[in-house]
Amino acid sequence: MLKISEGVYWVGAIDWNLRFCGSYTTPRGTTYNAYLVIDEKIALIDTVKSGFEAEMLERIKEIIDPAKIDYVICQHAEADHAGAMPELMKIIPQARVVATPACKDIISEHFPMSRAWNIQTVKTGDQINLGQKTLRFIQTPMLHWPDNMVTYLKENGVLFSNDVFGQHIATNQRYDDEVGQPVVEEATKYFAVIVSLYSSLVQKKIKEIEEMALGIKMIAPAHGVIWREPGKIIDAYKRWSSGVAGRKVTIVFDTMWHSTEKMAGEIARGLMAENVEVRVFNLRSSDWSEIIKDIIESRMILVGSPTLNMGMYPTVGGFLTFLKGIKPQNKKSAAFGSYGWGKGAVKAITEELVKMNFQVLDGLEIKFIPDREELQTCFQFGKKLAQEV
Repeated sequence: MLKISEGVYWVGAIDWNLRFCGSYTTPRGTTYNAYLVIDEKIALIDTVKSGFEAEMLERIKEIIDPAKIDYVICQHAEADHAGAMPELMKIIPQARVVATPACKDIISEHFPMSRAWNIQTVKTGDQINLGQKTLRFIQTPMLHWPDNMVTYLKENGVLFSNDVFGQHIATNQRYDDEVGQPVVEEATKYFAVIVSLYSSLVQKKIKEIEEMALGIKMIAPAHGVIWREPGKIIDAYKRWSSGVAGRKVTIVFDTMWHSTEKMAGEIARGLMAENVEVRVFNLRSSDWSEIIKDIIESRMILVGSPTLNMGMYPTVGGFLTFLKGIKPQNKKSAAFGSYGWGKGAVKAITEELVKMNFQVLDGLEIKFIPDREELQTCFQFGKKLAQEV
């Protein structure tokens, strides 16, 4: 239990050992954040993942008898947010569940027993008065499910932001300024993998919320730590969702007999000679979600593969499928690779990059093992690409 604002408490759970969530790795674990708002009426905002009910209830019991909860605000029905609801509702069958219409539908699919629950649906602008405190609801469909909403506690200036602005990180510290750079890294990855597909919606929703002039003093997401400086993460979301990036290139590749690997190294050297920041990842040994984090902050992505059976390597094809589902905005790109008796990889990669609406530049192919002159060609290729960055 931790008091985060007057009458507001964090009562969530810490999952130290989670290493994969949804579609990407979580090497730092995560938290399932639930928040208790105490007033004449008592509201619990979100619950925790199934299996962590006891941890949440123990924290609530440090403050009140859980049976006194009047409202359960279900901002999102995914299992890591609402999984504890069946056990919780056994304790508080009289409580009112508050959710969007889409969330109510999903709750009924996930939890057949929910037909006995008292569920109130809300839309953007609706409010619930708890006494001295007011909860205001804002629908955020497709950030990242159709049922999502966020909740604003007017008198305290706290935005309970659900999945938006979250990070997967397990820590006993509850605030971004206490943890530092790891929070920024995990927030970047979280946006890249979970939210970036909906970048245009992010921009519209941030604009809508800013026009409401809510006076947000704190952002309390459903995963990770709480933002005491909300402007920092809001500005980051504006930048990431618009595709604005620094002078940086991410190179990803796989290699058969090290020829493509040698090309990647020389291309990187050429870029660095022009003072471009470079990150190089071998797909065989690199975490794809870590790569996506760097791509979000890069102006250009270069993809390399040897030719195998007139096409690209399977690992490269798998990564491009992963990347296609995320759809990074406003990126330049190019393909490179080696081949033996027949070409194919660069052409196949280029076709996939075009489908992702990247600005695709001419690629580079080298036959068999690159000699000294061909490695110099790769170096110059990198220098030339630097001008596009």
